[in-house]
Amino acid sequence: MRGAPTILHLDMDAFYASAEQAAKPSLRGKPVIVGGLGPRGVVATASYEARVFGVHSAMAMAQARRLCPNAAFLTPRFTLYRQVSDAVMALLHTLSPLVEPLSLDEAFVDLEAGGTEPTAEAARAVGERLRNDIRAVTGLTGSVGLAGSKMLAKIASEQAKPDGLVLIEPGTERDLLGPMPVRTLPGVGPATAEALRRAGIHTVAETREAGEAELVRLLGRAHGSSLFLMANGRDERPVVAERDAKSISVEDTFDVDLTDRTRVQLEIARLADRCVRRLREAGRSGRTVVIKVRRYDFSTLTRSETLRGPTDDPGVVREAAARLIEGVDTTAGVRLLGVGVSGLADYTQEDLFAQAAQAAQAARAAEAARGAQAAQGARAAHEALEDVRRTPGPATPEHVAAGAGEASEGAGKPRRWLPGSDVRHAEYGAGWVQGSGVGRVTVRFEEPWSSEPGRVRTFAVDDPALEPTEPLPLLRPEEAAGRGGGGGSARVGGLEEAVGRGGGSERVGGPEEVAGREGTVDPERDVGPGEVAGSERGVGPEEAVGREGSVDLERVGGPGEAVGRGGGGGPARAVGPEQAVGRGEGAGPARGGGPREAAGRGGAVGAGPADAGPAAPGGGHQPGREQGRGRGQPVTSSP
Repeated sequence: MRGAPTILHLDMDAFYASAEQAAKPSLRGKPVIVGGLGPRGVVATASYEARVFGVHSAMAMAQARRLCPNAAFLTPRFTLYRQVSDAVMALLHTLSPLVEPLSLDEAFVDLEAGGTEPTAEAARAVGERLRNDIRAVTGLTGSVGLAGSKMLAKIASEQAKPDGLVLIEPGTERDLLGPMPVRTLPGVGPATAEALRRAGIHTVAETREAGEAELVRLLGRAHGSSLFLMANGRDERPVVAERDAKSISVEDTFDVDLTDRTRVQLEIARLADRCVRRLREAGRSGRTVVIKVRRYDFSTLTRSETLRGPTDDPGVVREAAARLIEGVDTTAGVRLLGVGVSGLADYTQEDLFAQAAQAAQAARAAEAARGAQAAQGARAAHEALEDVRRTPGPATPEHVAAGAGEASEGAGKPRRWLPGSDVRHAEYGAGWVQGSGVGRVTVRFEEPWSSEPGRVRTFAVDDPALEPTEPLPLLRPEEAAGRGGGGGSARVGGLEEAVGRGGGSERVGGPEEVAGREGTVDPERDVGPGEVAGSERGVGPEEAVGREGSVDLERVGGPGEAVGRGGGGGPARAVGPEQAVGRGEGAGPARGGGPREAAGRGGAVGAGPADAGPAAPGGGHQPGREQGRGRGQPVTSSP
């Protein structure tokens, strides 16, 4: 516990939703909800306009649609969020070498380690300058808490939301904490809070008055003692720059419970390969393979197998996961599958037994291939003899025709356009998907620095002029040259962007300077598996699509799921300037781009959320078969 408020906690305000509003002028000041869009999706972040309706992080997306049906429901864009997070974390590193990131949008900073004078005035000045610099570099806002401990700094930043700064003077901790609910203290979850409630303890002051002995009796020695110290405002945890991840994992939640055993095995193999890919990207290896299975009735089990040594071999992890799933009964239905690797190490120990097994398997495959080639040669010779006996005729390129048919089938498969994703049209330029369905995709063409909402156009989903693209920076590229006097601006994501800012730091470091961030292993989460996005529960604000199971940008829902469902029968959502976003009590019909854009829909209420158009005489939205959710397709997954 310090005698000066030199521990800073930064928490970006409604991070994902705020980034989407900054990137899409037509959504500014309107309800925006980011998360898994499938029937089992979960809210990652809701804008403050949507929170008025009761929507919050970790809420089921179906419930959010019922509470705020006219909001813009968007799929997460982690490429953009990482860019913004890198710029913010780089700003924090200019304040101190001790930065402890908790997620993409949250971190602790030890200001004393950076040379800040240990006084309240100096700490407040640094906090205010940081808020100005964040606004200048990213265009977003963040809330800052300053205190003598990590616990109090986090409480202060919560009180500062949105876009504020709160400093807790040393010596005032007990009075501040006293009336707060016991859930305010770190480590007090639903189970601990219930145990304390049964003992008549509801507030921090009552926790303190109960005494350490009573808390130890109720919660155990370790938990009870630490809780008593925190209730007295004492928190000795240091700011730690290096936080080593304990495991790396991926998982998927499915729209429809899987009952087919072969499908379950294929999904486990796919998840194992993705897990190893993350493992290698982090430069790590692991020796314990873990699978997670959540059944149809929400019962969850895990199975693990420890290998002879750490490995990053996809074949070894895949085979271990396959052995583990063999011992699990999945015939009644599976809603979630996950594969993880723990016991991480920085080196790889080759598994000679596994290599021998793989070599034997390869040899068997080669032998089978040689046998197939021999049989094919024999058939060819026999067919040649038969051709000699037959009268020559016109050649029929059967094999070529079959191959061409397969190619054309793959080429003609419709592309999937997720609401909120970035696109570029050869004629209209950059835009973002408002919705898609019944073979159409609606795009709003606007840029983050536009002063007015952009125009809306509707295209066929396979329009060759429309292509996916990377997110645009939140600030105009030419603004990257520093502005003098007040923190300047720079666009997100570079080292040179903060150079020349008056009143700011001398430069902003790149992503590699943020040592020890969870993002070095997995930008969205630390450990898992734990389905969050696209599942029935979540873990925390802004991180429901984060730490324990991120949303895969290419696998959130499907084209049909972009159609606003209103939680089962509700109205389709709209996002345009005159659309239903932000309307009070249904003040008028939503509009989505004009009559030409609704052509070919046969009376359906639009092809997507923003495409909602005027209400059809028959009322509600009529999704076609193409809008149906892909049965058994993953709602969410980790990229």
